[in-house]
Amino acid sequence: MMTAKEIFLELLKPDGRPERQLVQYEALEMVVAHPIGAYIRPGFRPGASITDRWGVRTDWPLDAPGAMPHVTQENKVIKDITHWRDYVHAPDILANCSDDAQWEPFRTRAREKAGDSKLVTGFIPTGIFEQCHNLMPFQEVLTSLYDHPQEMHELIAYINEYRMKYVKLMIDRLQPDAIFAHDDWGTKDALFMKPDMWREFFKEPYREFYEYIRSRGVIAIHHADSYLVPIVEDMAEIGIQVWQGTLPENDIPALQERLQGKMVLMGGIGASIDRADAGEEEVRAYVREALETYCPGGHFIPCITYGLAGAVFRHIDPWIDDEIAKYNSEYHLPRYIARKDSERRNPVILSRASASAEVTAPSDAAPAAGSAKPASDIHPLFEEVSENLQDGSVDLTVESVKAALAAGLDAADILNDGLVRGMNELGEDFSRGEVFVPEMLRAAACMSAATEVLKPLLAAGNTGGPSGKVVLGTVRGDLHDIGKNLVKIMMEGAGLEVIDLGCDIPAEDFVQAAIDNDCRIIACSTLLTTCMDEIRTVVQLARERGIRDNVKILIGGAPVSPEFCESAGADLYTPDAAAAARAAVQMLAD
Repeated sequence: MMTAKEIFLELLKPDGRPERQLVQYEALEMVVAHPIGAYIRPGFRPGASITDRWGVRTDWPLDAPGAMPHVTQENKVIKDITHWRDYVHAPDILANCSDDAQWEPFRTRAREKAGDSKLVTGFIPTGIFEQCHNLMPFQEVLTSLYDHPQEMHELIAYINEYRMKYVKLMIDRLQPDAIFAHDDWGTKDALFMKPDMWREFFKEPYREFYEYIRSRGVIAIHHADSYLVPIVEDMAEIGIQVWQGTLPENDIPALQERLQGKMVLMGGIGASIDRADAGEEEVRAYVREALETYCPGGHFIPCITYGLAGAVFRHIDPWIDDEIAKYNSEYHLPRYIARKDSERRNPVILSRASASAEVTAPSDAAPAAGSAKPASDIHPLFEEVSENLQDGSVDLTVESVKAALAAGLDAADILNDGLVRGMNELGEDFSRGEVFVPEMLRAAACMSAATEVLKPLLAAGNTGGPSGKVVLGTVRGDLHDIGKNLVKIMMEGAGLEVIDLGCDIPAEDFVQAAIDNDCRIIACSTLLTTCMDEIRTVVQLARERGIRDNVKILIGGAPVSPEFCESAGADLYTPDAAAAARAAVQMLAD
């Protein structure tokens, strides 16, 4: 009978024949605590807020499942990307973490716990991209890839040099069988950037990193609970042997067909079932469907998609583990997934297209702001404004706005038929996966600069102002702000006034802000399943304060679904920022 370690090693072979499915992380003895981690974040624990050796502020709220960097304009490490060397100083891990006596207890304990049945696995958090957006705000990282490519290449090379020291030291001192490294490159349904941009900036540094790991006879495992379909072959090419965190949204059977055993997919069990209110029947049904869908394709390890073992809610894991054990106890005839793309349907999740379809306005609904006129009625100068905005050129957008004003065109029409129309078209492309976050951020910068030119004229005419108000925030316990910030950009681009409360916002603040600002929409999101119940509290409190009939509640975030929206009593779930903006405009038009 194969041990868990032997099954894992068998899965790495293109023609491997493991005798059963592994049960989540059972083959990996994860070494999360070690001298490097302790040096970089000394004394870090739940409830603490520290500044690490990079100078990054990191918070770990008591009610949160883990730590999060808290990067603002005020505390960001890199004040100016063109002079990043003046601000960034990597921790000297060679001088402070090289003593073998520091490592010996960790090495001995790991080997004893692993025995012959597990792989000792060194844990390296905070990948290259993540380190970049720890040092400066996420939006600035993505726009700098366009605006300051040379500096970004240099910064990435510097971070990778540090990570090479990190992994060499870990392999020398811990002597692991595998390295488990983190870096998220996308959301649950899109990359953060164009595939070619990822290849230009990140592929070769990661090739160096993973090829070195492989050259030392160590297994290379990469965690990214993201949508990575466009670069999956690249990941296998640069030496990643196991992709842990493979979300169901990636269409795992299709990836198995494409990869043909070149990389093991570890995941498939998403966060949607890791909830306080999730019952045994629901969890088992979800896991069973995942197993029946993904296991026949081979080179797959079913597990929760988080970057460490264990669900957030402790009652979930035993049901997952037991359902996998039951699956293993049954007899399964060998079969292969060989369906046509047109026939493929992932039964565990909705595809991006079908999920978006659920929130698309019906054909007779009110059109989005700035899109009421057919293209044939749009003045050529408005088209020029729209095109320059979508190209991300601030200077050209401002020039075209000034040209439209000089031609005698109305400021409100320039706003709605030029700028807002351009943002709407870009948002539709974003929803289709044709443009990515950097392009949206560059367009937002164009929108901001152009509206500064128009503001005096709009104010004088008392027209063309915001078409409605939205209070926006991430719920209490959640410090994630990337998705929220993108929603703000899209809503403002659609002509709405957004009261952005920020992150970690209690229900009382959402409701009070809606009352104080006469907002007709509350938009709240979370990336953490532990915080989802705060959305229910927002709905309940809005009802108790007597504003529920007059305020729509719009929700989103990775673990959120249409089913949760209905059970929480909210009005609408949207899968991405562009859909949220369209929905908000439609709600305000009703």
